[in-house]
Amino acid sequence: MSFHRPRALNFDVDGTLAETEETHRKSLNKAFADAGLDWKWSKLVYAALLTTTGGKERIARYVTEQKIKHISQADIANIQVVKNRIYADSLMNGGLSLRPGVARLISDAKMANLKLGIATTTSRSNLLALLLCCFGPDGKNRFDSLVCGEDVQLKKPDPEVYLLCLEKLKVESHETIAFEDSGVGLRSALAAGLKTVITPTIFTKKENFSGASQVLADLTPFRL
Repeated sequence: MSFHRPRALNFDVDGTLAETEETHRKSLNKAFADAGLDWKWSKLVYAALLTTTGGKERIARYVTEQKIKHISQADIANIQVVKNRIYADSLMNGGLSLRPGVARLISDAKMANLKLGIATTTSRSNLLALLLCCFGPDGKNRFDSLVCGEDVQLKKPDPEVYLLCLEKLKVESHETIAFEDSGVGLRSALAAGLKTVITPTIFTKKENFSGASQVLADLTPFRL
């Protein structure tokens, strides 16, 4: 499918800018161990839990599904704080790189004077750690708007994060292309009225991407 030249591009983060989910999974397992829990999420378990957005929300879902009685909401919040610290520390060691085609697309967009937004329901601390790791000290300045989980009441697949990003960028939905990696993210972007390009990951490749404008292995072939 061809696109009219947009005025803005909106990027999801985890799985879209970089293959972060395995790092998140390993960080969670370390946080569980630090909390004295014998939980160890396999790739299969983690992939199933990814249909719920938000770290605390995933842990809460796991607690509910496993009928674990002794874990409170405060415990879940503490686990997530420790996990985010472990994740950030791992990225400080250069643990991630951008997915193929992402750096070139962002450079092309800057050259074309397009606005760039981040629309993610991950935490701001996780986002900033990734931007520092993948773009360097000026990473957050590459984007005109950063909308994170703390900025919205409802997480994906609700469209709130994309609608807020559009508002901050001062563009309309038909002027914007979204980039996502998951079915949950796709539903969020479509509900906000955005044409959406999907680049699946090892965790999302079997999901339903009906409604996507394009589904690509990565962004290498994508051109504005």
